[in-house]
Amino acid sequence: MAIHAPATRPANPRFSSGPCAKIPTFSLDKLSDAALGRSHRAAVGKDKLKAAIEGTREILNIPADYKIGIVPASDTGAVEMALWSLLGARKVTMCAWESFGAGWVTDVVKQLKLDAEVKTAEYGEIVDMASVDYTTDVVFTWNGTTSGVRMANGDVIPADREGLTICDATSAAFAMDLPWDKLDVTTFSWQKVLGGEAAHGMLILSPRAVERLENYTPTWPLPKIFRLTKGGKLIEGIFTGATINTPSMLAVEDYLVALDWARSVGGLNGLMDRATANAKAVWDFCAARDWIDNLAVDVANRSNTSVCLKFTDDRIQDGAAFAKAVAKRLEAEGVALDIGAYRDAPAGLRIWCGGTVETTDVEAMLPWLEWAFNAEIEAQA
Repeated sequence: MAIHAPATRPANPRFSSGPCAKIPTFSLDKLSDAALGRSHRAAVGKDKLKAAIEGTREILNIPADYKIGIVPASDTGAVEMALWSLLGARKVTMCAWESFGAGWVTDVVKQLKLDAEVKTAEYGEIVDMASVDYTTDVVFTWNGTTSGVRMANGDVIPADREGLTICDATSAAFAMDLPWDKLDVTTFSWQKVLGGEAAHGMLILSPRAVERLENYTPTWPLPKIFRLTKGGKLIEGIFTGATINTPSMLAVEDYLVALDWARSVGGLNGLMDRATANAKAVWDFCAARDWIDNLAVDVANRSNTSVCLKFTDDRIQDGAAFAKAVAKRLEAEGVALDIGAYRDAPAGLRIWCGGTVETTDVEAMLPWLEWAFNAEIEAQA
C-alpha cells in the first residue's frame, strides 16, 4: 500500500526539549545592542543583568521580597548551589519521577551523604506529594522534562511548613503558574521555555531560604562557585546582577529580547496559553488514534511543555528501535528535529510544546508523525 507524505510542512521543525526553539521573531540582528567586549561589571553590563532579573520578576509574578540571581552552569548549577548551600540543617525528602529528579537524589544521598527519605514514581506517574513530610526539606521537579509529567498545582504544600521546598522548575517556568508562596527555592535555565542560550541558570530564593542561608553553615566545604553568603550574610550582589563568574553578554541580550517578546504575547498568561494550545494539539491527535498515547498516566498531570509519547501498537516488535526509526524518518524529511525520547526514559518520542513553538507548526508536524509511523510499520512487516 502506498503511503503518501503530507503536503504541508512545519515552517519551523525545531521541537527539541533543550535547547528549545527560539522565539518566533528571532533574528541575529536583534542582538545588536549586546554589550560585547564590555565588562559585565561596567554600568552597561550591570544594567542589562539587572534588567534580566527584574524582567524575570515582572513576567513570572515573583514577589518583591524574593531574591533572583543569575548563576553559572544552567539549571544544574542553580540546583547544585541550592543543595550544597541549604541542605543538612534538617532531614531531607527527595521526590523523583524522572531522570533529573533521580540525579538530585544521587547528589544528596551519595555525594552529600545526607539522611534522606527517597520517594520515587515510575515514568508517566508522579509522587504523591500529599504524603510528603513537610517538616523536612523537600526537593522535587515541578515538571519532569524527560517524563512529561508535572505537578498540577501546589495545593498540598502547606503554607506553614517547617522545612524548605526546593523546586527544579526548568521546563515549567514561563509555561506554568508556579505558586511562589509554596516554593522557597526555585531554579530554571534560559534555554527552555523562552528558547534562550545555554549555560546560565536562575536561582530564586524566598525570605525563608535567605534566613536559612544566613543562619546555617554546612559542615562540608563549598567551592567559590556555590557560595551565596559571606560573613553570615547573603551576597546581595548576586541578586542585583553582580554575577559570581563572567556571564555571556550575548546570551544576556538574547534573554532580554526573549523577555520583550514574552511581554508582546501577553506575558505569563499568553505564554501559558500558547504552550497549552500546542500540547492540546498533540493530546487531541493521540486521543483520536489507538497506536500512540501520552506517557503521563493522569490527565491532570500531563505536561504542556515536554509532551512525552509512547507507541502502543501490538505490531511493534522492538519499541526502542521503532521509536528511533520514526524519529529518524521525521528528521530526514526536515519536519521534526530532535524528538526522540530522553536516553533514560521509556522508548517513545518527546515533543517540545513551550510557548516559543507555533501551534501551526505542531499541527503541520502531526500528519508527518502518522506518515512516519505507517511507513515504519510497513517496513518492519
